[in-house]
Amino acid sequence: MFEFRPLTPEAIPRALAKAERYRLLNEPEEAESICEDILRVDPDNHEAIITLLLALTDGFHPGASGNLNRARELLPRMNDAYERTYYEGIICERWAKAQHRAHRSSPFVHNGIREAMRFYEKAEEISPPGNDDAVLRWNACARYLEKNEHLKPEDVSSEAGFGDEVPPK
Repeated sequence: MFEFRPLTPEAIPRALAKAERYRLLNEPEEAESICEDILRVDPDNHEAIITLLLALTDGFHPGASGNLNRARELLPRMNDAYERTYYEGIICERWAKAQHRAHRSSPFVHNGIREAMRFYEKAEEISPPGNDDAVLRWNACARYLEKNEHLKPEDVSSEAGFGDEVPPK
């Protein structure tokens, strides 16, 4: 295996800008790599943790739960309760949307979006003054469900052995 070359601390701001640029270019793997390099030098770098989480969620697709687990593992590294709650909502929302197949009913997608909305409601309660990010995301989820009315809610907890967090097979 390779021994990775470390970044210099002075290079971190420029590397963060590059990571964001790669996310905007829809190249989340490149952004992930840069964030991993930053976190090797500065393990508590707040911006790198958030950018890595977002890059991981950019890469969500049906059937691949590895990035889901990696994204959730980043939440405890956030010191702020609001951000932990808000980004848990982001993870739920993006994971559910990644599982959505056009014009097909999916209680798993609907329930996942509703779970994200619950996180956004909790985040809204503790949001800093002037920060309505959770409101914007909640509204976007509500519009998504309205636009995709074929997604029907279903209580999957009534199925033997399955809780809300487990998609039906």
